[in-house]
Amino acid sequence: MHVTVQETGPLTTEAGAPVADNQNSEQAGIGGPVLVQDQSLLEKLAHFNRERIPERIVHARGAGAYGTFTVTADVTKYTRAEFLSEVGKQTEVFLRFSTVAGNLGSADAVRDPRGFALKFYTEDGNYDLVGNNTPVFFIKDAIKFPDFIHTQKRDPYSGSQEADNVWDFWGLSPESTHQVTWLFGDRGIPATYRHMNGYGSHTYQWNNEAGEAFWVKYHFKTDQGIKNLTAEEAAKLAGEDPDSHQRDLRTAIERGEFPTWTVQVQIMPAAEAADYRFNPFDLTKVWPHEDYPPIEIGKLELNRNPENIFAEVEQSIFSPAHFVPGIGPSPDKMLQGRLFAYGDAHRYRVGINADHLPVNRPHATEARTNSRDGFLYDGRHGRAKNYEPNSFGGPAQTGRPLWQPIPLAGRTGAHEAPSHTEDNDFVQAGNLYRLMSEDEKTRLIDNLAGFIAQVSRDDIAERAIENFRQADEDYGKRLEAAVQALRG
Repeated sequence: MHVTVQETGPLTTEAGAPVADNQNSEQAGIGGPVLVQDQSLLEKLAHFNRERIPERIVHARGAGAYGTFTVTADVTKYTRAEFLSEVGKQTEVFLRFSTVAGNLGSADAVRDPRGFALKFYTEDGNYDLVGNNTPVFFIKDAIKFPDFIHTQKRDPYSGSQEADNVWDFWGLSPESTHQVTWLFGDRGIPATYRHMNGYGSHTYQWNNEAGEAFWVKYHFKTDQGIKNLTAEEAAKLAGEDPDSHQRDLRTAIERGEFPTWTVQVQIMPAAEAADYRFNPFDLTKVWPHEDYPPIEIGKLELNRNPENIFAEVEQSIFSPAHFVPGIGPSPDKMLQGRLFAYGDAHRYRVGINADHLPVNRPHATEARTNSRDGFLYDGRHGRAKNYEPNSFGGPAQTGRPLWQPIPLAGRTGAHEAPSHTEDNDFVQAGNLYRLMSEDEKTRLIDNLAGFIAQVSRDDIAERAIENFRQADEDYGKRLEAAVQALRG
């Protein structure tokens, strides 16, 4: 079959040589075996075998879009971050939404936290804010993270997610009670990515030109309004359209219906952390708004779709270790673990030069490092020296840290976080339950009971229920009755 060459030029091999026939492989005579000398065939097959990079262990299933962040309030008394330096200033962003536990081919409409990973392409380098659609998380120390995720993934024997594993871990980890209440409530299955909030979840440091430090939490409040799916609606949608959330985001932007979020922060002077009524760096807890009211600082808009999902969504990388001057980490033990784990995951999954890819490299400045070579290195540094200090005009250190130092004292060791007067794993879960309407409570109980009833051992089910009873007596009593009714 003859194919007319288009104006874009002929089809070529990866090395740029024209391809004469892309319909038929070379053979030793008509009907004979295929020849090894057909390098176009071998190149295509070899590349096809390698089209998929290892999927993310968590947050594998995702969608993303580009947009802008616009400053709407003066925050210079809190941070010297240049992209936050004046009202009206805009910064390009890329936001990746995701589910957490499912594989790359799983459905969007499932009960699962949603990742909310945001990359700011600032003039001082990329700033990554890696959060979720919930303000809290299941655990407070990164050393438990692999164990937790193992309970959410496939069992090594059955090959399926097992209720026994999930509830055994949650029951033995009472700090998870708050997040589990979020997850099995109405917000556990967002209707779309556009109709949910995002949160930085962790506590971060802001510091100003005077060297003063503040602890902050980020909130991204959807301007589209909160919309959720019931368990029944989600099961139907997941079966009919597994790509529902990804499709909704893409088509909304194609229609010009650009989703927006109002960006807020809670700000705590650093000196108040030590005597706050509970550990302010505990990822399983929120800061009550009456203590630290959210302050609006900006507007986030998504207005451009990726041109290639693999290149820009699958290969996008985010790390909470990507800070800029004026912003830094806190003693949050989950955050501290993630400062290493995220970058390490990207180096394994995408490669040592992942930061060079268009979606990941700085857009408003240039990366100037002495790192060289490795897979997919593009030679961008040319003949420049690869060490520092040097006397050949190479980049040099600034001498000014990005964030303020944190005072330390005591002995090294495997310590629990410092105890505060009102530290408790159940109080905030109970508060959340009591905020719910009667209908919301009923749906929460039904969702939890349906899952706990699948547990095979009575002791695991009883322990799980007891955690909710500790949060609120009515909560536990109603859940126990619902589980007993389902288990007969």
